[in-house]
Amino acid sequence: MTRRLARLRARLAEERGFTLIELLTALSMLVIVVTALSAALVSAGNAERDMNRRFGSQINARLALDMLRREVHCAASVTGAADEIQIVLGNRCPTAAGGTTVRWCAEGSGTRYALYRQLGASCSTSGAKRVDYLTTNALFAITASSSSSLAYVTVTLPVNTNPASGRPDYRLTDDIVLRNSTRS
Repeated sequence: MTRRLARLRARLAEERGFTLIELLTALSMLVIVVTALSAALVSAGNAERDMNRRFGSQINARLALDMLRREVHCAASVTGAADEIQIVLGNRCPTAAGGTTVRWCAEGSGTRYALYRQLGASCSTSGAKRVDYLTTNALFAITASSSSSLAYVTVTLPVNTNPASGRPDYRLTDDIVLRNSTRS
């Protein structure tokens, strides 16, 4: 037993280190593991950033559609085209004083447009941006009143933060009735 103990003490007292081959092997294994982990972390960070951008754009589209719905419901009149509508607000509208003109317009190019809201006679990028990452500027369609229905505005908000990815648009669509219109 004492002999074994002496051998064990002798081995522990040795000051041998690692060989260069052992050190390089351990270092290369460490580099492989760290590279794999960093690639996974970068990929996760990019996915989170993309998800947050998509979620934020979808929330902004819902909020803009809600505000637009409130303004169209209390509108005295609505006119416009596919990329812009002009709303003359009625007297009981909570978003602005009666008789105020509000314009909603899509500005941009290619596959990236933004929806702006501005008080006054013209609409531009100086207005309040309500939605970003729209894939088209054809957002509005106005249907005149008939003998069976009131006038209404069809709003379509196709949101996609990265159209080149092949992912489908997040599409919000609503028909908003002009409550102050009359049947003809």
